[in-house]
Amino acid sequence: MEVAVASRTLAVWEHRRVVGLLVRRDLKVKYQQSVLGYAWTMLEPMAMTLVYFTVFGVILNANRGMPESAADSGGFLLFLVAGILPWTTFGAILGEAPRAMITHSKLITTMKVPREIFPLATVGTKFVEYLLTWPVLLVFVFALGGRPSVAGLLLWLPLAVVLTFMFGLGVTLFLSSVNVLLRDVERLTRIVTRVLFYGSAILFPASMVLDADAVPGWAATLFQLNPLMGIFQMHRTVWFAGFGELTPTTLALSASVVGSVLMLVIGYWTFRRLEMSVLKEL
Repeated sequence: MEVAVASRTLAVWEHRRVVGLLVRRDLKVKYQQSVLGYAWTMLEPMAMTLVYFTVFGVILNANRGMPESAADSGGFLLFLVAGILPWTTFGAILGEAPRAMITHSKLITTMKVPREIFPLATVGTKFVEYLLTWPVLLVFVFALGGRPSVAGLLLWLPLAVVLTFMFGLGVTLFLSSVNVLLRDVERLTRIVTRVLFYGSAILFPASMVLDADAVPGWAATLFQLNPLMGIFQMHRTVWFAGFGELTPTTLALSASVVGSVLMLVIGYWTFRRLEMSVLKEL
């Protein structure tokens, strides 16, 4: 088993140029007939941020849920931007994951390459789009008085990006293979995506749930066991140095690391188990 995995990994590495070509092709096709082109990569999450800030920040005064020190350092607007930008990437991965194999069906049946490169290219495309949003994020950080830390930039951010990639790739490997055989998966994924958005503390600090007297202990534990909650806390805490309320708890951090590794293992195992069935269906 280990030898087979190592062999497939090496094969994928040898075809890394194909992955690059697929990523460039997907980006070109997506924006080739668009007037604003890559600007949509930034405009869409910014529009989401504006809507949520208006509803929760202005109308519902969501700053009350922010730690006081963090509210004075970037505030709720930076809090939203720092969470919504990485979520937009992950949400896009979930949206594309079920069709990662179906979209490339002609290439899969004609090219003699490891099939893993097609889910990998899907995830890679979304991460390129994520990198394109960084200039906007940095503008908000400096304009709103964020406090990025060296520890955050060297520890939390790389860890968050790696875990997001691992979890996203695992999900894509799993959904792309299962959806070929059971098309209901794509519709179910849309529902799960919405649940994960509200269950991963994107619009509010996790401490509002963890410190709430009305939330029973088992529910708080379950909340922290969501790997995505800890991952997005890592993405966010980079820009709020010294505010422990915004950093993941030990349980949330552990769940993020273990959950991402498990998702990748489960996704790859499922992909390999269903590979021949998927090829017959395609």
